[in-house]
Amino acid sequence: MLERRDLLLAYDLQWFAKEGPGGEKTEPATSKKLKDAREEGKVARSQELNSAAMLIALFLSLRIFISYLGEGFIGVFQLFYQKIPDIVATEQDGMTVHAASSILTQGFLQVIRLAAPFLIAGVVVAVVISIVQVGWTVSAKPLQPKPDKFNPINGFKRIFSKDALFNLLMSILKLVVVFYVAYLCIKDQANNLFLLYDIPLQQAIALIGNIIIDTGLRISLCYLVIGLADYVYQRFRFNEDMKMTKQEVKDEYKNTEGDPLIKSQQRQRMREASQRRMMQDVPKADVVITNPTHIAVAIRYDAEQESAPTVLAKGEDYLAVKIKETAKENNIAIMENKPLARALYATVDIGEQIPPELYQAVAEILAVVYSNR
Repeated sequence: MLERRDLLLAYDLQWFAKEGPGGEKTEPATSKKLKDAREEGKVARSQELNSAAMLIALFLSLRIFISYLGEGFIGVFQLFYQKIPDIVATEQDGMTVHAASSILTQGFLQVIRLAAPFLIAGVVVAVVISIVQVGWTVSAKPLQPKPDKFNPINGFKRIFSKDALFNLLMSILKLVVVFYVAYLCIKDQANNLFLLYDIPLQQAIALIGNIIIDTGLRISLCYLVIGLADYVYQRFRFNEDMKMTKQEVKDEYKNTEGDPLIKSQQRQRMREASQRRMMQDVPKADVVITNPTHIAVAIRYDAEQESAPTVLAKGEDYLAVKIKETAKENNIAIMENKPLARALYATVDIGEQIPPELYQAVAEILAVVYSNR
């Protein structure tokens, strides 16, 4: 028959940890980790929200500058139309590079002038939305090449990750919204579209432009709702990804603030050094006021240099005994006064002068000490 201990299996408790040796990530990210992530370009932001805002800016700009745009296109057409005689003349003599580049340059400048309002509006909106999402931050670390990005295995992991699936679903949702909203808008304008055969060219262009702009604005507003939902999701994912294990929090605290045990030892050494300096000042005292056993306060008064008596040392229990022993060794007077000793110990720090409300009580003790010398 096998003994019970022979049936026991050795196992590692770390098998039950969900996130490796540190355990499960349950702690909110510290300010240091968030700051480091921000410097590396890791922030909670939604590209969908940026795209939606830029689309709204585009179609609003079209609505505002539609007349400017129409006049500009007519001006470009007139420019090239007026150049036809020059082009025909140069073709007879042979088109020169200078003539061709001159015509193309003029046309290109006209197109840039027409596109400038839309480009400026897009850049301003993109910057503002980015600042609203993540604040003002400039980091070149995301541009630095990383070896793991060239690893095909990591590439496959990114392709089949939860983020990739979420992005795929978002793309499908955007396509469905675009086609559905476009269908509804065109359906509402179906009767007007049949009028295109009977109205002048300029009115037809204006009608088509209004339909496009109205459809674009509706699609953009729906896209904005998707962008806001994506932003909420990205913030949630970012906070979850930034969570830390209890061990990570402890390690970070040790790295930034120092090991608690070492800091405790340092504070202990500082207290001991302070006590040594304090005990060296006890022989300079005029009197030691005691509780009599639990508290001892050493006081000095130099009328020529000080306006009031000063506490040179104080302590309780073991330290009070040491102060009294040092006082006896140096022939310092020891006076018992329980209320005064407690008041001095509680209200006056080492090196400070006593408060005015204790002048009378201390003066009486100092008078007795001076009379006995």
